[in-house]
Amino acid sequence: MLEEPVVDLKNLNHYFGKGELKKQVLFDIDLELQRGEIVLMTGPSGSGKTTLLTLIGSLRSPQEGSLKIFGEELNGASKTMQVEVRRHIGYIFQAHNLLKFLTARQNVEMSLRLHKDIPGKEVTKKAVAMLEAVGLGTHINYYPDNLSGGQKQRVAIARALASHPKLVLADEPTAALDSKSGRDVVEIMQQLAQEQGCTILLVTHDNRILDIADRLIHMEDGRLVTNDTLVDTAPVMSTSNR
Repeated sequence: MLEEPVVDLKNLNHYFGKGELKKQVLFDIDLELQRGEIVLMTGPSGSGKTTLLTLIGSLRSPQEGSLKIFGEELNGASKTMQVEVRRHIGYIFQAHNLLKFLTARQNVEMSLRLHKDIPGKEVTKKAVAMLEAVGLGTHINYYPDNLSGGQKQRVAIARALASHPKLVLADEPTAALDSKSGRDVVEIMQQLAQEQGCTILLVTHDNRILDIADRLIHMEDGRLVTNDTLVDTAPVMSTSNR
């Protein structure tokens, strides 16, 4: 028996605005993501990538079509169900969104405290272990303002992966980083996600990291125009970055 997809979208449409100002931004999206799969989504700015990511992440409510995450239909789902689904998703944003008044360890701990099944005495231990895994063992008590851009993004990765989510959603995680830092953070993400067996959907304009993907998908004008592009095993040689 085939395993159920982690993400299963069928004929998904989405609109912004109402009445005469109503504008369709996603058109008939069909997409399946399997357990452990690393999928990169490319496409020009304004093509609908971030909107799709926020729908999959249960940060927006679906309007038309089917959107199943972990086998749960979210179109028409209760707020309670949406929150429950969200608990199993890790988010990594372009701007890392760390709280400046918390240390690296405290930022990671905060995400763990949202999970009632993790005992309080385990929270600090898990946070420190994850920060060590991303190479920040000597920086656990640093505040974000005292970290480099790459280090902040490593904290964001640690925060997203500390609770062992089933799905990780990343929106342009390398956009503000130099070549080496960008490569480092996606390889850390790839390694930790593979060890945890979770699925990754990563939105990017960065051609330098395409080779980490099992599959590429491409968005244009609110439509998924490619959905089954297998990635060549040879390294991507392009030096363009945006």
